[in-house]
Amino acid sequence: MSAEKSAPRLHHLDHLRAALVILVVLHHVALVYGAAAPFYYQEPPFDDPVAFMGLAVFVLLNQSWFMGALFLLAGYFTPASFDSKGPAQFLKGRLVRLGIPILVGIFVLEPIARLGFFLMPASMTGITDEPDWSTYPHLLGLGPLWFIAMLLAFDFGYAAWRAVTKPPSTAAHDSMRPGLVTVCAFVLGLAAASYLLRIVVPLGEEVRLIAPFLNFPTIAYLPQYLSFFVLGIAAYRLNWLNDLPQAVGLAGFAVALAAAVLLLPLALSGEFLNLIFAENGGFTGRGHWQSAIYALWDSTMAVGLSLGAIVLFRRFFDQSGRLGAFLSQHSYAVYVIHAPILVFGAYAMRTVELPALAKFCLAAIVLTPLCFAAAFVIRKLPLAKRVF
Repeated sequence: MSAEKSAPRLHHLDHLRAALVILVVLHHVALVYGAAAPFYYQEPPFDDPVAFMGLAVFVLLNQSWFMGALFLLAGYFTPASFDSKGPAQFLKGRLVRLGIPILVGIFVLEPIARLGFFLMPASMTGITDEPDWSTYPHLLGLGPLWFIAMLLAFDFGYAAWRAVTKPPSTAAHDSMRPGLVTVCAFVLGLAAASYLLRIVVPLGEEVRLIAPFLNFPTIAYLPQYLSFFVLGIAAYRLNWLNDLPQAVGLAGFAVALAAAVLLLPLALSGEFLNLIFAENGGFTGRGHWQSAIYALWDSTMAVGLSLGAIVLFRRFFDQSGRLGAFLSQHSYAVYVIHAPILVFGAYAMRTVELPALAKFCLAAIVLTPLCFAAAFVIRKLPLAKRVF
C-alpha cells in the first residue's frame, strides 16, 4: 500500500458497518413479530394493529437505506484492497472471504434456518409433513447472504473495470466534491431508475438467478446497491468521506426526516394491507403512482441517512475502544450466521407471553448479543479468521 493510503484506520467507518449489521439483525427480529414480510419463523397471533404497523414501518425505514449503506462502505474499502494486493490476490481473497460463506450459507445455514417453517403452526404455513433428507434440496438458498453474493459479483466487475482502465488519481480535489445540484440529480436519477425497475420487479418479489437456490429477495433495490458501491469507490479515490462537512451530515438527516414526514405517508396512503399485497402494485411497483413517490422517498432516505450516519459516527465514534473493536471484528461473522440463531432463539422464547412490541424488544436484547457470542466462538476455530 502506498504511503499516501497508509493513514490511520477509519474507526468510525468500522463502527458504522458494525451498527448496520446490528440493524440487520433487529430488522429480522422485527419480521418475527411483525409479519410485514416473510421470514423463516414468525410468531402468531398478529392481532395488534399498532405493533404490526410500527414494526412494518421500522422494516420499511431500514430497507430504504441500510443495505445501500453497506454497499457504500464495501465500495469504499475495495480500491485500497485491490491496489495493495493486485488483481489475482484480490480476487483470490474475495473468493475466500465471500465465496466460502456463500457455500456454507447455501448448503448449511439456509437449510437450518428454513426448518423454522416447520416450527410454525400448519395453519400458517400449510406444511403438515415432517422434514427429512428428501426435503433438503428444497431448503437450499442464499437467505441473507444474497448481499455477499451480490458483493462478490460487484468485486469481479470492479476487477474487470480496472483491467481495462487506468485508475484515477488518489489526490483529493475540492472542485470534484459533489455539490447540492449533483446530489439532488443523483437522488432523482436513482428514484427514476428504481421506479422503472419496480415496474418489472416490485418490492418484495424474489428473483432467482442461474440456479433455484440463488435467490435475491430485494432486486428492486439493485439501482441503489450498485450506485452506492460505485459511489463508495469514488469516495475513496476523491477522499469525500473524510472531508464531508458536518453541515452536510446534518442536512442529510434533516432531508431524510422531511421525506419521512411528507413523502412516506403519501406513498402509503390508502389501506395499508391492501397496498402491501395489491396485485396492481401500490407503493411496491407495477407502475403505480405511489411507487414513484415511494422510490423518491427511499432514494432520499438512502442518501440523507448515509450522509448523516457517516458524519455522526465520525464525530462521536471515531475512537478505538474494546467494545467498538469487538463489534467491528465480529460483525461480518454475525451477518453470516445470524438467521438460524434468530429462528431457534425466537422459537425458544415462544412461551414468553408479552405484547408483540415488548416481545420484539426482549428478543432484540437477548438474541443480538447471542449472535455476537456465537460469532466470537466461530472466529476461534482454526482458519476461521481468514474468512471472518
